This record gives sequence, structure tokens and C-alpha cells, in this order.
Amino acid sequence: MGGVGRRFHALASAYAVSTYGNYLNLIALSLFSYEVTGTAFGVGAVMALRLFAGFVAGLAAAALSARVGRRAVMICADVAQGATMALMALYASRTPLWLLAGVVVVLGAGNTFFTVSLRSAIPVMVGQEARTRANGLLVMARSLGTVLGFASAAPVIGFGGFAVAFAVNGASFLVSAAALLALRPRTDDEKRNEEKHVPADLDARGEAESSPGEFRDASVWRVAAGLPPLLLGMLLLRGVDALASSSHNVALPVVAHATHPAEPAVVMARFWAAWAVGTVLAHLVLRRRQGEGAWGERAFALGTCAMALSFVTAFLGLPALALVVVAMAAGFADGWTEIVYISRLQAVPDRQRSRLFGLSAITEQSGFAVGTVLAAAALEALPALAVVGAFHGAAVCGALVLLLCTAGRADEARSQPSMNEDERRDTHGTRTGASIQPGARSGPHRG
Repeated sequence: MGGVGRRFHALASAYAVSTYGNYLNLIALSLFSYEVTGTAFGVGAVMALRLFAGFVAGLAAAALSARVGRRAVMICADVAQGATMALMALYASRTPLWLLAGVVVVLGAGNTFFTVSLRSAIPVMVGQEARTRANGLLVMARSLGTVLGFASAAPVIGFGGFAVAFAVNGASFLVSAAALLALRPRTDDEKRNEEKHVPADLDARGEAESSPGEFRDASVWRVAAGLPPLLLGMLLLRGVDALASSSHNVALPVVAHATHPAEPAVVMARFWAAWAVGTVLAHLVLRRRQGEGAWGERAFALGTCAMALSFVTAFLGLPALALVVVAMAAGFADGWTEIVYISRLQAVPDRQRSRLFGLSAITEQSGFAVGTVLAAAALEALPALAVVGAFHGAAVCGALVLLLCTAGRADEARSQPSMNEDERRDTHGTRTGASIQPGARSGPHRG
């Protein structure tokens, strides 16, 4: 488990195929929802239902993966989503509203179940020391799938209609499920598997913790209450960043239509292609970084600031070439923050990891859902630059607060060893029990 081998590369390739289908379907399903509901409010309601299903799934994802295993959850999520899209392909010409609602519930919940299980399983698949490289590979695969999905949506729908788009999406889920079945990656820690069958005793180190069964039933809110402050700050900043990201996702199509009414799709494809190149560069840079210091709260906060400023700059009315450069910078910062963020969360112990990623999914989806509604309403009265600037300004403020907190913790950590050394010299070891051990308060455990 010391590195990212061929099996994981094969899984990443299947993940890219699944991502391609998802983003092809994102456009197809939005257009199809408008045909079925006949109103913009109906499209928003369908999107809200999908996000709500993902929110609820985030509450249950950790308990489900603990009970049946992460690989089984991912396979079932792929099969369920693939089956619903096959059903949509069959009934594309006469889909009732209740069927559309059921499909988006399955898609929203399935995506959350799959993502939480995959992210929390990475350290088991490749080892803690290789998790950052694996995360970068997945981010790169997702970026390429995203761009190809967006770029091919129009020709696929134009050639074969919604039925073909839904069928392609369903097939992409089956490719992912087949890869998981064929490759059989190890996704659950051996101790975690033993806990399902053996009555829980107290931890071998003497910690009077609740039993594994009790932990699996614990609320994600109790997990949040027990997090180290800086890690909780990262989670909250990730939610604010999701809210901010909703603003440029809503505003970009509006600006593209206003500035280039003859070719808005070309403008968007160029922007997201440059963004994808930036995420790939972030993976190539971060894979060369060594040490856990590269994956901490400070790196995440700095990356969030850079990403926010880049996206705001993209709405300044830049020439085409400058816009491509800025989009690439935004993609680099976006890829950087995602790799750093996921790698940091994966440093927690295995039996807490799924619950933590479930909480992260709740935070991100809530932020994006609220931001989408607020940004859409704000764009009715304000220019895109003002809306994007305000939303990403909130992300910058949150990142600066986290930076201040990390600076304070770093100062405390630097002063701690010198104090302990002075105490040892003054007392000749007579107060070792009373003194604070080096690193005992130097920040959250990094695995």
C-alpha cells in the first residue's frame, strides 16, 4: 500500500468516466426538467430536491458504510443511479413528474453515498503516505470528466435527444461499478471489519470511548462538537467556499450570453477547459511536496484566498487570452484546496473518517444550495461582478480568520518546547509529570 499503483489508476479512469456522465447529465437533466415542469421555478425545485436528498444521505453515509462496507456502498450507489438513468432513457418521451422527482432523489443520495465512501477509503486503498497523490489523481480525473461532459452535452443531446444522454450517463455508472467489482480494492480497515463481529471492549490504550456500534450510531453533530478547532474551521470555511462557488457557477452563463450572445457555449467551454488544466497543474505540483506541513490548515486557507480572488478577477471583462490565464489560476487554486482539504480530513482515524466526510458533504451541499438561491436572486438586481465579489469576499474573510488562528497556534507550538526545556533545566526532571509535553497542544493530530 505504499503508492498509487495500476489498480488505483484503473479506478481513477472509471471515476473519470462516471464524472463525464454526471456532468453530461447535469445539463441534460436541467433542460429536461424545464420540459417536464414548464417553469424556471420547477427547474429550481428539482435541483433543490436533489440537493436535499444529498444532504439527508450525508447524515446516513457513515452509518451505512460502517454496516455494509465502503466498497459495497459505492457499487450499490453506482448500480442504483445507473438503473434510474436507464429508466429515464426508456421513458424520456413521456416522463411523469413523480418519476423525475424519484430519479433526482436517487441521484442526489447516490452521489453523496459514493463520494463519502470513496474519499474516506483512499488511505486504506493506497496508504496514508500516498493519499495526497491519490487525491490529486482523482481531482484530475474529475476535472477532465467535467470539461468533456460539459463540452459534449450539446452535440449528444442534439444528435440523439435526452434518451441518448440519459443512456450514456447510465452506462458511465455501470463502468464505475464494474471497475469496483473487477478490481476489488480494499476499502475498509481490518480493525474496522473486526468491530462488526466482535463485541466492543475498551480501547487497548485505555481510552474510555464509546463502543464501535455506539459510534456508528452517533450523530454527525456530536462528531462536529468533538473536532479540534482548526479542523472545524476548515469544515466551516469549506462550506463558505461552496456558497461562494455557487455565485460564479450561476453568473458565468449570464455573462457569457451578455458578452458573446453568438457563442456563449464556446466562452464557457474555453473557461472550464482552462480551469481543468489548472487543476491538473495543481496535482503535478503537490505530488512533489513532502511532509504533512503541505497539507495543513494554512495551505488550505491560502489556496481559498487565491481561488476567490481569481474567480472575481475573471468577471472584470478581461480579453480572451487573459481570461484563459485567470481561469487556469482559478483551477490551480481550486485543485490545490481540494487536494489539501481531502488529504487533511483523511488523516483522522479510520472509524471517524466516514462520519467526518459525511459532515463535510452536508456542509458543502448546504453552502452550495443556499448560495445558488441567493446568487440567482442577487443577479436580478446587481451586476455579476458585484455578486461574485461579495460572495467570494466572504470566503476571503473566512480564510483570513483561519490564517490568524493557525498563526496563533503556530506561535504557541514554537514557544512550548523552549518552556519545557527551561523547566527541565531548573528542576532536574523533578517536575516532568507537571510539565506540558512537547507537542501536546501544538494542534490537531495529522496522522
